[in-house]
Amino acid sequence: MKTLDQLQFDNRFARLGDAFSTRVHPQSIEQPQLVVASRAAMALLDLDPAEAERPEFVELCSGHQLWHDAEPRAMVYSGHQFGMYNPQLGDGRGLLLGQVVNAAGEHWDLHLKGAGYTPYSRMGDGRAVLRSSIREFLASEYLAALGIPTTRALCVTASTTPVYRERPETAAMLLRLAPSHLRFGHFEFFYYTRQHDALRQLVEHTLAEHFPHCLQEAEPPVAMYREVVERTAELIAWWQAYGFCHGVMNTDNMSILGLTFDYGPYAFLDDYDAHHICNHSDHEGRYAFENQVSIAHWNLTALAQALTPLIGEQALREAFRRFLPLYRERYLALMRRRLGLRLAEETDAALVQRLLELMQNGGVDYSLFFRRLGDAPAVLALQQLREDFVDLAGFDAWGADYLARLAREGAEDQAQRRARMHAVNPRYVLRNYLAQQAIEAAEKGDYTVVRELHAVLSRPFDEQPAMQRYAERPPEWGKHLEISCSS
Repeated sequence: MKTLDQLQFDNRFARLGDAFSTRVHPQSIEQPQLVVASRAAMALLDLDPAEAERPEFVELCSGHQLWHDAEPRAMVYSGHQFGMYNPQLGDGRGLLLGQVVNAAGEHWDLHLKGAGYTPYSRMGDGRAVLRSSIREFLASEYLAALGIPTTRALCVTASTTPVYRERPETAAMLLRLAPSHLRFGHFEFFYYTRQHDALRQLVEHTLAEHFPHCLQEAEPPVAMYREVVERTAELIAWWQAYGFCHGVMNTDNMSILGLTFDYGPYAFLDDYDAHHICNHSDHEGRYAFENQVSIAHWNLTALAQALTPLIGEQALREAFRRFLPLYRERYLALMRRRLGLRLAEETDAALVQRLLELMQNGGVDYSLFFRRLGDAPAVLALQQLREDFVDLAGFDAWGADYLARLAREGAEDQAQRRARMHAVNPRYVLRNYLAQQAIEAAEKGDYTVVRELHAVLSRPFDEQPAMQRYAERPPEWGKHLEISCSS
């Protein structure tokens, strides 16, 4: 394991030059305090967890110090926001400090969010607030624990620095990790500004650093776009299968590596509602849960358009057409696992859709249903779950078909079935009301709640008897919290 001063930097993105980013020094926050740190994220850098206890850790993660080999850069990009093109966005409150190479040869971006004003801050102050930093930290590490592709979060530091949003708040910083922070919007920026040589340079960099296997293909840029389509289809399948609502699927929030990126007003479904809108600023419901597949599809067309100077339209169309079939295949595979099905049948899509319609009409807790379905033998589990549904006849018919479906797969020991289903259906869910309770405690200077919640969510599939309160159904007030993009 390494100490803080033993991290090895290799700042590949900085070497692209000033056309791609601007060198900016982070602006420190006052009286920084460590709120929470992720041992799992630290392990990605081969960093000893004990390093989080050192004063230097907080100094480095709050802008007071820089690693000797860091080269902080604010990245430039553009993007489509709520369907409208914004010609210049960029890192308005974050800095790419540099890229660390671990013992396995993996490169990890260190990105400091809330690091102050940059040339891309527009009318903003470049700061992040404590609540948004905690929310992104919890979500990043929880999705990783579920197995969903995501950026990671090393730590959150709080401060006494005042900031003003809907109300007076205090500034915080989040140190985020990712193999790359490249977004669809990076490619759009150089396309729409007609900097096609720079666009080619960016594609060559992306191929060399993140898709080197594509260089063996006859047309490497085509192979890269095809893989971006595939990774995005995989990501959205995970979101839909596990009830995750992103809330702001702008193209500048879409990772070129198919990672969950830029957490804002996200939510996991409590009661199943395909129409759920988790962002109270999304007045038209563009990013409602049921629209995430079509929006990802749309965003991939925006990326394809940006690549037209380098790739023929026919090749882009052929790669793009892979999205929906791949999404459906992967989504159905995930839902089979959640239902405890081991084999594939042609009627499985209809079986899943019928269940979701019954959940929609009955206000059934999405996550708890699947966990409880594996708690007991299927017949008994269905009897216990029945009372949650409004359409009892419909659920009985679905249950009969589900039991027949299981019977066709052959007998299985209940202990094995339970273990298999519990390995993919979380006991603990990052619900908005739990995050809100942790935030409210942290705003009063009590970080024990967020640390405990993080510890529980780091083992989402495990039974943790002392933490039963985190596995309960949410209270009614907790289902209706309004979350904004403001941070």
